Amino acid sequence: MNKKNIEIVADSGKLAGRAAEKFIEIANQAIERQGAFTIALSGGSTPKKLYELLASQEFSEQIDWAHVHLFFGDERNVPPDSDESNFKMANNAMFSRLNKLPETNIHRVMGEESAADAANDYEQKLKDFFHNELPRFDLILLGMGPDGHTASLFPDSPALEENVRWFVENWVEKFSAYRLTLTFPVINNASNVMFLVAGNDKTFVLNEVLHGADNKYPSQKVNPLKGELLWLIDQSAAGEKG
Repeated sequence: MNKKNIEIVADSGKLAGRAAEKFIEIANQAIERQGAFTIALSGGSTPKKLYELLASQEFSEQIDWAHVHLFFGDERNVPPDSDESNFKMANNAMFSRLNKLPETNIHRVMGEESAADAANDYEQKLKDFFHNELPRFDLILLGMGPDGHTASLFPDSPALEENVRWFVENWVEKFSAYRLTLTFPVINNASNVMFLVAGNDKTFVLNEVLHGADNKYPSQKVNPLKGELLWLIDQSAAGEKG
Protein backbone atom coordinates (compact mmCIF):
# COMPACT_ATOMS: atom_id res chain seq x y z
CA MET A 1 0.00 0.00 0.00
CA ASN A 2 1.32 3.37 -0.98
CA LYS A 3 -0.62 5.61 1.36
CA LYS A 4 -3.50 5.27 3.84
CA ASN A 5 -5.38 8.09 5.54
CA ILE A 6 -8.16 8.09 8.12
CA GLU A 7 -10.40 11.13 8.59
CA ILE A 8 -13.16 11.34 11.19
CA VAL A 9 -15.96 13.87 10.76
CA ALA A 10 -18.88 14.83 12.98
CA ASP A 11 -21.77 13.15 11.21
CA SER A 12 -22.99 11.63 7.94
CA GLY A 13 -23.78 15.07 6.51
CA LYS A 14 -20.23 16.28 7.07
CA LEU A 15 -18.98 12.98 5.67
CA ALA A 16 -20.87 13.54 2.41
CA GLY A 17 -19.52 17.07 2.19
CA ARG A 18 -15.93 15.97 2.68
CA ALA A 19 -16.38 13.12 0.19
CA ALA A 20 -17.73 15.60 -2.38
CA GLU A 21 -14.65 17.79 -1.94
CA LYS A 22 -12.34 14.80 -2.51
CA PHE A 23 -14.41 13.60 -5.47
CA ILE A 24 -14.12 16.99 -7.17
CA GLU A 25 -10.40 17.29 -6.40
CA ILE A 26 -9.58 13.85 -7.83
CA ALA A 27 -11.90 14.33 -10.82
CA ASN A 28 -10.40 17.65 -11.85
CA GLN A 29 -6.84 16.39 -11.44
CA ALA A 30 -7.60 13.36 -13.62
CA ILE A 31 -9.33 15.42 -16.32
CA GLU A 32 -6.43 17.88 -16.41
CA ARG A 33 -3.89 15.07 -16.54
CA GLN A 34 -5.48 12.66 -19.01
CA GLY A 35 -8.68 14.23 -20.31
CA ALA A 36 -11.05 11.89 -18.46
CA PHE A 37 -12.06 10.81 -14.96
CA THR A 38 -13.10 7.22 -14.30
CA ILE A 39 -14.94 6.25 -11.15
CA ALA A 40 -16.61 3.13 -9.78
CA LEU A 41 -19.61 4.04 -7.65
CA SER A 42 -20.92 2.39 -4.50
CA GLY A 43 -24.49 1.71 -3.42
CA GLY A 44 -26.02 2.43 -0.03
CA SER A 45 -27.48 5.31 1.97
CA THR A 46 -24.17 7.04 2.74
CA PRO A 47 -23.09 7.39 -0.93
CA LYS A 48 -26.62 8.55 -1.78
CA LYS A 49 -26.03 11.72 0.24
CA LEU A 50 -22.78 12.26 -1.64
CA TYR A 51 -24.49 11.84 -5.03
CA GLU A 52 -27.22 14.30 -4.10
CA LEU A 53 -24.58 16.83 -3.11
CA LEU A 54 -22.63 16.34 -6.34
CA ALA A 55 -25.80 16.97 -8.34
CA SER A 56 -26.53 20.20 -6.47
CA GLN A 57 -25.75 23.49 -8.18
CA GLU A 58 -22.98 24.31 -5.70
CA PHE A 59 -20.97 21.19 -6.51
CA SER A 60 -22.05 20.11 -9.99
CA GLU A 61 -20.64 23.20 -11.66
CA GLN A 62 -17.15 22.41 -10.34
CA ILE A 63 -16.80 19.33 -12.58
CA ASP A 64 -16.69 18.94 -16.37
CA TRP A 65 -19.19 16.07 -16.51
CA ALA A 66 -18.64 15.54 -20.24
CA HIS A 67 -15.32 13.94 -19.31
CA VAL A 68 -16.55 11.80 -16.38
CA HIS A 69 -17.14 8.07 -16.89
CA LEU A 70 -19.25 6.42 -14.20
CA PHE A 71 -19.05 2.70 -13.53
CA PHE A 72 -20.35 0.57 -10.65
CA GLY A 73 -18.28 -1.33 -8.12
CA ASP A 74 -21.14 -3.71 -7.51
CA GLU A 75 -24.79 -4.29 -8.30
CA ARG A 76 -27.71 -6.47 -7.33
CA ASN A 77 -29.03 -9.06 -9.77
CA VAL A 78 -32.18 -7.01 -10.40
CA PRO A 79 -33.64 -4.82 -13.18
CA PRO A 80 -32.65 -1.13 -13.26
CA ASP A 81 -36.09 -0.02 -12.06
CA SER A 82 -35.93 -2.19 -8.92
CA ASP A 83 -35.73 -0.42 -5.57
CA GLU A 84 -32.76 -2.69 -4.80
CA SER A 85 -30.80 -1.46 -7.82
CA ASN A 86 -27.67 0.59 -7.18
CA PHE A 87 -28.15 2.10 -10.61
CA LYS A 88 -31.67 3.30 -9.75
CA MET A 89 -30.42 4.93 -6.56
CA ALA A 90 -27.54 6.69 -8.33
CA ASN A 91 -29.75 7.68 -11.25
CA ASN A 92 -32.38 9.25 -9.00
CA ALA A 93 -29.86 10.94 -6.73
CA MET A 94 -27.39 12.19 -9.35
CA PHE A 95 -27.47 11.11 -13.01
CA SER A 96 -30.96 12.38 -13.82
CA ARG A 97 -30.15 15.77 -12.27
CA LEU A 98 -26.95 16.41 -14.23
CA ASN A 99 -27.81 18.03 -17.55
CA LYS A 100 -24.19 18.04 -18.73
CA LEU A 101 -23.56 14.33 -18.11
CA PRO A 102 -23.76 12.37 -21.40
CA GLU A 103 -25.86 9.22 -21.09
CA THR A 104 -23.10 7.32 -22.90
CA ASN A 105 -20.77 8.06 -19.97
CA ILE A 106 -22.93 6.01 -17.59
CA HIS A 107 -21.83 2.38 -17.68
CA ARG A 108 -24.41 0.34 -15.81
CA VAL A 109 -24.44 -3.36 -14.97
CA MET A 110 -27.16 -5.25 -16.82
CA GLY A 111 -28.60 -6.60 -13.58
CA GLU A 112 -31.75 -7.84 -15.32
CA GLU A 113 -29.72 -10.58 -17.04
CA SER A 114 -28.72 -13.84 -15.42
CA ALA A 115 -25.94 -13.36 -12.89
CA ALA A 116 -23.32 -15.04 -15.08
CA ASP A 117 -24.35 -13.10 -18.20
CA ALA A 118 -24.45 -9.79 -16.31
CA ALA A 119 -20.96 -10.36 -14.89
CA ASN A 120 -19.49 -11.46 -18.23
CA ASP A 121 -21.12 -8.53 -20.03
CA TYR A 122 -19.75 -6.00 -17.55
CA GLU A 123 -16.27 -7.49 -17.58
CA GLN A 124 -16.30 -7.14 -21.37
CA LYS A 125 -17.39 -3.50 -21.02
CA LEU A 126 -14.40 -2.94 -18.76
CA LYS A 127 -12.06 -4.66 -21.21
CA ASP A 128 -13.38 -2.58 -24.09
CA PHE A 129 -13.11 0.69 -22.19
CA PHE A 130 -9.67 0.02 -20.66
CA HIS A 131 -8.29 -1.59 -23.85
CA ASN A 132 -7.81 -5.00 -22.21
CA GLU A 133 -5.47 -3.56 -19.58
CA LEU A 134 -6.26 -4.16 -15.92
CA PRO A 135 -8.53 -1.20 -15.08
CA ARG A 136 -6.91 1.63 -13.18
CA PHE A 137 -9.82 3.67 -11.93
CA ASP A 138 -9.05 7.20 -10.83
CA LEU A 139 -11.40 6.64 -7.89
CA ILE A 140 -13.31 3.70 -6.43
CA LEU A 141 -15.93 4.45 -3.79
CA LEU A 142 -16.56 1.76 -1.21
CA GLY A 143 -18.74 1.25 1.81
CA MET A 144 -18.41 -1.28 4.60
CA GLY A 145 -21.17 -3.40 6.12
CA PRO A 146 -21.45 -4.42 9.79
CA ASP A 147 -20.05 -7.81 8.72
CA GLY A 148 -16.96 -6.17 7.19
CA HIS A 149 -18.00 -6.73 3.58
CA THR A 150 -17.24 -4.17 0.89
CA ALA A 151 -18.65 -3.84 -2.63
CA SER A 152 -20.37 -7.25 -2.88
CA LEU A 153 -17.38 -9.11 -1.47
CA PHE A 154 -18.93 -10.81 1.54
CA PRO A 155 -17.26 -12.97 4.21
CA ASP A 156 -16.79 -16.58 3.07
CA SER A 157 -17.98 -15.84 -0.48
CA PRO A 158 -16.12 -17.33 -3.46
CA ALA A 159 -15.14 -13.99 -5.05
CA LEU A 160 -12.76 -13.25 -2.16
CA GLU A 161 -10.25 -15.62 -3.75
CA GLU A 162 -10.70 -14.45 -7.34
CA ASN A 163 -7.43 -13.16 -8.78
CA VAL A 164 -7.97 -13.40 -12.54
CA ARG A 165 -11.39 -12.05 -13.39
CA TRP A 166 -12.26 -8.37 -13.00
CA PHE A 167 -16.01 -8.54 -12.38
CA VAL A 168 -17.89 -11.61 -11.20
CA GLU A 169 -21.17 -13.06 -10.02
CA ASN A 170 -20.70 -13.81 -6.32
CA TRP A 171 -22.98 -16.22 -4.44
CA VAL A 172 -23.84 -14.80 -1.02
CA GLU A 173 -25.16 -17.54 1.23
CA LYS A 174 -26.96 -15.33 3.74
CA PHE A 175 -29.09 -13.82 0.96
CA SER A 176 -29.35 -17.06 -1.03
CA ALA A 177 -28.66 -14.87 -4.04
CA TYR A 178 -25.97 -13.72 -6.42
CA ARG A 179 -24.42 -10.28 -6.19
CA LEU A 180 -22.32 -8.73 -8.97
CA THR A 181 -19.00 -7.18 -8.03
CA LEU A 182 -15.57 -5.90 -8.92
CA THR A 183 -12.78 -8.12 -7.63
CA PHE A 184 -9.77 -7.23 -5.51
CA PRO A 185 -7.28 -7.13 -8.42
CA VAL A 186 -9.25 -4.20 -9.90
CA ILE A 187 -9.97 -2.49 -6.58
CA ASN A 188 -6.34 -2.66 -5.53
CA ASN A 189 -5.15 -1.28 -8.87
CA ALA A 190 -7.04 2.01 -8.42
CA SER A 191 -5.31 5.37 -8.09
CA ASN A 192 -7.62 6.29 -5.21
CA VAL A 193 -9.95 4.23 -3.04
CA MET A 194 -12.31 6.05 -0.69
CA PHE A 195 -14.32 4.26 2.01
CA LEU A 196 -17.42 6.02 3.34
CA VAL A 197 -18.44 4.58 6.72
CA ALA A 198 -21.25 5.92 8.90
CA GLY A 199 -23.37 4.56 11.76
CA ASN A 200 -22.73 2.96 15.14
CA ASP A 201 -23.55 -0.51 13.81
CA LYS A 202 -20.12 -0.44 12.13
CA THR A 203 -18.05 0.53 15.20
CA PHE A 204 -16.83 -2.86 16.36
CA VAL A 205 -15.94 -4.25 12.94
CA LEU A 206 -14.42 -0.94 11.83
CA ASN A 207 -11.99 -1.06 14.75
CA GLU A 208 -11.11 -4.65 13.83
CA VAL A 209 -10.63 -3.77 10.16
CA LEU A 210 -8.44 -0.74 10.82
CA HIS A 211 -6.42 -2.08 13.73
CA GLY A 212 -6.71 -5.88 13.68
CA ALA A 213 -3.70 -7.94 12.71
CA ASP A 214 -5.40 -10.73 10.78
CA ASN A 215 -7.21 -10.46 7.46
CA LYS A 216 -10.53 -11.90 8.64
CA TYR A 217 -12.77 -9.25 7.02
CA PRO A 218 -13.09 -8.54 3.27
CA SER A 219 -12.54 -4.80 3.82
CA GLN A 220 -9.05 -5.57 5.15
CA LYS A 221 -8.10 -6.92 1.72
CA VAL A 222 -8.44 -3.46 0.17
CA ASN A 223 -4.82 -2.47 -0.16
CA PRO A 224 -4.06 -0.31 -3.23
CA LEU A 225 -0.69 -1.29 -4.67
CA LYS A 226 0.11 2.08 -6.23
CA GLY A 227 -2.65 4.28 -4.94
CA GLU A 228 -4.05 6.13 -1.98
CA LEU A 229 -6.58 4.73 0.48
CA LEU A 230 -8.81 7.14 2.36
CA TRP A 231 -11.21 6.13 5.13
CA LEU A 232 -13.87 8.80 5.73
CA ILE A 233 -15.67 7.91 8.96
CA ASP A 234 -18.37 9.67 10.94
CA GLN A 235 -18.06 9.98 14.71
CA SER A 236 -20.88 7.50 15.26
CA ALA A 237 -18.99 4.77 13.39
CA ALA A 238 -15.65 5.74 14.97
CA GLY A 239 -17.01 5.32 18.49
CA GLU A 240 -14.99 6.12 21.59
CA LYS A 241 -11.77 4.80 20.07
CA GLY A 242 -12.11 7.21 17.06
